[in-house]
Amino acid sequence: MDKKKRSLLQVIDNFSQKKIIVWGDFILDEYLYGTTRRISREAPVLILSYKRREFSLGGGGNSLLNLKALGANPIAVGVLGQDEAGSRISQILKQNGISTRHLIRHKAHSTPVKTRILAGEETTRKQQILRIDQETKVPDLPALKEKILKALLDLRTQADAVIISDYDYYTVKEDIFRRILPRFQKSNIPIALDSRFRLLDFKGVTVVTPNEPEVEEALQVRINDNDQVVTQAGKTLLKKSEAETILLTRGSQGMVLFERKKSPFPIPIFGTSDIVDVTGAGDTVISVFTLALTSGASYREAAHLANYAGGLVVMKKGTSTITPQELIKAIESEH
Repeated sequence: MDKKKRSLLQVIDNFSQKKIIVWGDFILDEYLYGTTRRISREAPVLILSYKRREFSLGGGGNSLLNLKALGANPIAVGVLGQDEAGSRISQILKQNGISTRHLIRHKAHSTPVKTRILAGEETTRKQQILRIDQETKVPDLPALKEKILKALLDLRTQADAVIISDYDYYTVKEDIFRRILPRFQKSNIPIALDSRFRLLDFKGVTVVTPNEPEVEEALQVRINDNDQVVTQAGKTLLKKSEAETILLTRGSQGMVLFERKKSPFPIPIFGTSDIVDVTGAGDTVISVFTLALTSGASYREAAHLANYAGGLVVMKKGTSTITPQELIKAIESEH
C-alpha cells in the first residue's frame, strides 16, 4: 500500500468521537410511495395507490447523520417549530444517539418539510414525480438570536469544528456569525460553510464547499463545462469569500480544490459517473472534509476523502450516509 493511502486510512482512524457543531437549517424529508393505477377522469394526472411513507433528514440534519455514521459526535444547533415535523426530526436524532439539547423549539417557526412523491409499477423502481416544499424562514427575533448565540458560545470550548449548513431558511444569521467568528478563529477551530444562496455573506471561514450552480449564482457567471472559467471562478470566490480554501464540487467531473497561493488541484470523480441520486451529497462532502481536517488531514487529503465519500453516496437512494468501513474499502480498492 502506498504512502498516500496509508495517510488517508490514518485520518479515518482518527474520526472517532470528534465533536462537530452543525449550525443550520434542519429539514424533514418525507417520501410517499405509490403504484400507478390509471389516468384520472378529473384531470390529466396519474392516480396512485398509496403504499407507504418514509422520513429522513435533510439540510443540517443530513450532515449530523453523516457525522454520526462516521464515528464522530455531532452537536446540533438550530431552530425547529413546535409542530409534528419538528418532533419527528427530534425523534430521528435521538434514535441515532444525537443530542437535541441545543435545538430550540419555537412557536413562531414552522419546520421546513420537503415531500417527495414516488411512483411506478409494482415490479419497477419508483421514480420521483412530484416534490412539495413547505417553507418558512426562521424569524429575526432578538430573544431567539440570543439563544442561538449562547448555544454556539457555550459549545466553543468543547468543539473540534463547526459546519454551517445554510439552506436559505435563515437559522444562520449574519450578525450572529460576525459575533462568533473571532471567537472560533481565536480557538483555531475550523469553520466549514455550505450555503445555498449566500456564499459571500459569511466571509473568513476555513472552507467553502459549493457546487457549480451555487458558484454561478454567487459570481453571476456561466461555467458551461469550461475548465478555464472554473479556474477563474474558483480563484475569484476564494478571494471574495476570504476563505482559506474552496472545495468546488462538479458532479460527474469530480472536484477542484482552491487554496491560497497554490495552483488549483483537480480530483477526478471516484467510481462511476452513472449517478443514482445526488440528494444530500453536498452534506456528505462537507461532513467528511470537516471531520478529516479535525483528524489531522491536510486540505488535499481532506478533499480526497470527501471525493471518495461523494462518489459513494451518490450511488445510494435519497439522503444517505456512509461508514468508515465503506471509505476504507473505497481507498483500498482504487488503483
